[in-house]
Amino acid sequence: MSINFHTAVGQSAYHDLLRVIQDEAAAEIQGTPTTVTVKDRVFWYEKYKLGQQVVQRYIGPDTPELRERLGKLSELKEQASRRQKERTRLVRILRAEGYASLDQTNGSLLNALSKCGVFRLGGTIVGTVAFKLYEGELGAALGFDQMAQTGDLDIGSFERLSFAIGDQVETPLADVFTDLKFSPVPSLDKRAVWKWEQTSKGTLVEFLMPAHGEETIRDLPALGVSALALRHLDYLLERPIKAVGLYRSGVLVQIPRPEAYAIHKLIVAERRRGGPDAIKARKDRAQAAFLIEALTELRPDELAEAYEDAVSRGERWQEQIDASLKKMPETAARLSQL
Repeated sequence: MSINFHTAVGQSAYHDLLRVIQDEAAAEIQGTPTTVTVKDRVFWYEKYKLGQQVVQRYIGPDTPELRERLGKLSELKEQASRRQKERTRLVRILRAEGYASLDQTNGSLLNALSKCGVFRLGGTIVGTVAFKLYEGELGAALGFDQMAQTGDLDIGSFERLSFAIGDQVETPLADVFTDLKFSPVPSLDKRAVWKWEQTSKGTLVEFLMPAHGEETIRDLPALGVSALALRHLDYLLERPIKAVGLYRSGVLVQIPRPEAYAIHKLIVAERRRGGPDAIKARKDRAQAAFLIEALTELRPDELAEAYEDAVSRGERWQEQIDASLKKMPETAARLSQL
């Protein structure tokens, strides 16, 4: 495999667009920013009055970048019209540079989920749609490879974060999905809905969470949905990053760190069995190989850290990663040289 990287112009435009859209999100804060500490972790909320009631709206976890934005809110609010023109200009550059746009189905879906607060409240895209968004983060051209094609959207979140936030999506997701012509997929537990399907487009949306024990269906109260608990997902969801999907003037979403995604795919591929799962396993390994090759060149230290973290989590983790790498000698060689 030989990876082609986008030009410096395109890479700069992407990261400028990401910065501008995050500035835009901060500028929408209307109340007074304040911090809440939960088990040594600091989170930001805005407080404002709605009638006689004081409302507390979740902003996000404390980071140096967020603190900087909150420190210049007045300036950001004054730049709204300039930012919109800048977003349009940057998206135009990215399309001219060959960056892949989101299709209409995924674009409108992610836009609706972003607007109602799914990604602000901890939702993280964890499937192939996330893989496609690494084109911007890493500047690595995907082209039209089959490993980047999907009709599914998977969103993961931590159960404990969803309970701790004390905030909810601004529009119930059942209403969002109904507006977009999605229908709930029945499950054995009729009270729990964790996936929706748009049969006309063949698109399936699933909500997931890390399993600590049995892989069951549990609630994500911040998002107002249920989710299927899966093992190894906690590793993938730790320390997610912001990303931009190219739809209209850009959609702000959240995805896993690319190095975590790559190593996680080695594990997932080995857990799949025959039939359709065998095809998915080949796709998992193709995505892992692509990212590991790109990261070996761009971020070898972060990749090495993610690999060491995964294999340190137990013998079963090591076995599954090793089993995948036996089928991927070139990728195994790259990891052994870190």
